Amino acid sequence: MSAEVGCLTLMGRLEPTDLDLDLESPMDEGPPPSRITRRKSIFAEAYDPEEDDDEGERVIHAKSDEQRQRLGETVRNIFLFRSLDPEQVSEVLDAMFEKRVDVGDCVINQGDDGDNFYVIDSGCFDIYVAADGQEPRKVGSYDNAGSFGELALMYNQPRAATIKATTPGALWAMERNTFKRILLKSACKKRKMYESLLEKVPMLKSLKVYERLNLADALLPRTYKDGELIIQQGDAADGMFFVEEGEVRITMITNNQEKEISRVTDGGCFGELALVTKKPRAATVYAVNNVKLAFLDVEAFERLLGPCMELMKRSIVDYEEEIVRIFGSKANISDVR
Repeated sequence: MSAEVGCLTLMGRLEPTDLDLDLESPMDEGPPPSRITRRKSIFAEAYDPEEDDDEGERVIHAKSDEQRQRLGETVRNIFLFRSLDPEQVSEVLDAMFEKRVDVGDCVINQGDDGDNFYVIDSGCFDIYVAADGQEPRKVGSYDNAGSFGELALMYNQPRAATIKATTPGALWAMERNTFKRILLKSACKKRKMYESLLEKVPMLKSLKVYERLNLADALLPRTYKDGELIIQQGDAADGMFFVEEGEVRITMITNNQEKEISRVTDGGCFGELALVTKKPRAATVYAVNNVKLAFLDVEAFERLLGPCMELMKRSIVDYEEEIVRIFGSKANISDVR
């Protein structure tokens, strides 16, 4: 897999050529996903984040506190922004500017060059596609939610559809260069960082290169302050963590006594035992000073870490031995069985 295609895969697109958009979707199912089918070749100059050395100046468009909060809530639900850390999300919010539309306004036109990426704040929009010289046909709609316009920016392709407002509405827009710099370059850098992190984790040595790349793409950034609770003993397990930077301490409560059983630093991981055993959390984890973590949710864990399952099960034995060493008995071992 090339660096270019690898980094762009993180943004949800696998191949830069031989692709076409299939926007057909029942009208009552909401905004159609950007499903992709192989129909005809599209030769486009893809954007390579590794070749772009221009960091550019930070773009800031003024917003009220209410606008910023509302936009922040919307952005959190968009897949493209999931891999961004809080500072990068803040840069995204700064860079977006408001665009108001009236009934009948065309936000983008099929065949035009891509200028902006759009996030819907309010309003309804219809999607039209004209194929092979035919009249444009409505293939879907957006109802007060959704985003569009990223593919033309990512691949320097003409717009694949026309988006027309059917009610008055408001959009948040981000221009092409800022979109590429923040989203694509940061995604590529983060993937490389996570690849390097995962290479340090002993239990992942059995993963093939492409399996480790898929795992890197699934990780989400999490930050915690000194003393902040990360995992609570007895809670249901929702995922596991890799330590990107900093340190965490792990404690266990038995006979109403809380004792520290271990610490995990850069390149280590924790939280996997509850996922392997499908039991509640057997220990509590706190941040030591400020710590940066990479989080893998339970669905991605089950999908991506099958090859490591036997090794993780063996680590349960090591964990039991540590409990016996600290508490002097096998109390609470049933919690991880």
